Amino acid sequence: MWDVYKKGFKAHLQLEKSLSENSVEAYIHDIDKLTQFLSFSEPELKPEQVNLKHLEKFLQWIGELGMTPSSQSRIISGLRNFYKYCQQEQISKTDPTALLETPRLIKHLPDVLSFSEIERISNSIDVSTNEGARNKAIIETLYSCGLRVSELVNLRLSCLYFDVGYIRIIGKGDKERLVPVGRPAIKYINIYRQNIRVHVPVIPGFEDILFLNRRGRKLSRVMIFMIIKDLAKKASIPKTISPHTFRHSFATHLVEGGADLRAVQEMLGHESITTTEIYTHLNREYLRNTLEQFHPSYK
Repeated sequence: MWDVYKKGFKAHLQLEKSLSENSVEAYIHDIDKLTQFLSFSEPELKPEQVNLKHLEKFLQWIGELGMTPSSQSRIISGLRNFYKYCQQEQISKTDPTALLETPRLIKHLPDVLSFSEIERISNSIDVSTNEGARNKAIIETLYSCGLRVSELVNLRLSCLYFDVGYIRIIGKGDKERLVPVGRPAIKYINIYRQNIRVHVPVIPGFEDILFLNRRGRKLSRVMIFMIIKDLAKKASIPKTISPHTFRHSFATHLVEGGADLRAVQEMLGHESITTTEIYTHLNREYLRNTLEQFHPSYK
């Protein structure tokens, strides 16, 4: 019974919402967890018969299993999307998730690199090698444009508009945005394109992908993580660094410099301004640390 609704929900996410395969699977897994719980307690219950009490017991169950508040919140989000679909398709007249409370989350601010730390990482790259020249372009692009790692590995030659100083990004849900690109990134991308990439035997299907491995294929997300981890080690930076650290640093440095939050939201490709507002918290932390370091009453 539920399987039919799951198939319909999956098609809705793929065709109408244009979500990535990973996002679609995550939503389906959320519904799977609910049906697994219901199979123990009320196996005959249909989607339209689920009410708030059922969902509260379900949350209690996954909490007792050790699921973190952030994971519980993500599952609630999945259930809300499912019941929006059910109402849209007239499967259910009511939304049992409407009054469901989301667990309170403790915000963990991400690690941010200072500009000097980013320079140390960039300067630790041996640009005399083919891979080094490519990695230099990768680091400069990550920091210059604040890209997600998936956006970086899928960046296309046809999306580079260096004559006007922009790149076109296809982000989450296939949403497109134009992002300004800095002169250092343009410089090192051009060096890579003109001196290294032209000599790589490109596998059919990857002709338009900018960053390639030595076998002519698109770089994997894991490979980008490994490159950055290795560079951080070479630069003797003890922080936990990932590709997303450069995105956080990009946004934080803009906010610290006085950039308009709406402009930062547009460049990051955040659907909601509330997602971008984490960087105002980072900015306040920066200001507090500055006060403690330089104000005489704090010394």
